[in-house]
Amino acid sequence: MAGLQIRFEDGAGYERMMGTWSRLTGDIFLDWLAPPSGLRWIDVGCGNGAFTELLAERCSPAEIQGIDPSDAQLAFARGRPSARIAKFQKGDAMALPFAENGFDAAVMALVIFFVPEPARGVAEMARVVSPGGIVSAYAWDVTGGGLPAAPIQIEMRALGLSPPLPPSFEASRTEALRDLWKGAGLADVETREIVVSRTFDDFDDYWATDMLANIGKAVAALLRPTMMPGASVTSREE
Repeated sequence: MAGLQIRFEDGAGYERMMGTWSRLTGDIFLDWLAPPSGLRWIDVGCGNGAFTELLAERCSPAEIQGIDPSDAQLAFARGRPSARIAKFQKGDAMALPFAENGFDAAVMALVIFFVPEPARGVAEMARVVSPGGIVSAYAWDVTGGGLPAAPIQIEMRALGLSPPLPPSFEASRTEALRDLWKGAGLADVETREIVVSRTFDDFDDYWATDMLANIGKAVAALLRPTMMPGASVTSREE
């Protein structure tokens, strides 16, 4: 389904689906990054504020600005405890609404493969971060089977179906990330693999908490033509 746009417009639903995953990964990421306290942060594609909350809890930031295109996600983020420190506003990762050199650190947490032009997104992070600052990201290894939905995707492919993928999924490869950072003129580029696991009570728990908001709808759409002769499935870029 080329051109499929995966959007998250339900902050509470995203929390059930991805909030736990984001914190599990984000904790290890921050352990590795080991940023000093007192930094001015911008969280690009902050979504419902799951990683923003970690920044507030762990990094003693002087400032956090969260940027996301979804009003619903931002509304959920503003209800988190981190809102006492963080400010959230609607914006585009490829055109950040800030002047140059206004931050000490920029981060994309599980976001870069959703940015239509990842190179522009990285360039924007580099633009708003002061010289000597931190430009960072973590992402699922989409092409290497690292998505939480990977077990379902494997079964879909076995049925001859094409599971939905983020629009810029190739950007999730380690080599691609390294090239994006170097292409933005950033120095001292480092990468590492993060492995996390999560236990579910049973398949129903896995499906309801992790997949229903995204893969479930896609499966229904993909199967509809075989269930209803004459029906068609279309997708478009908006």
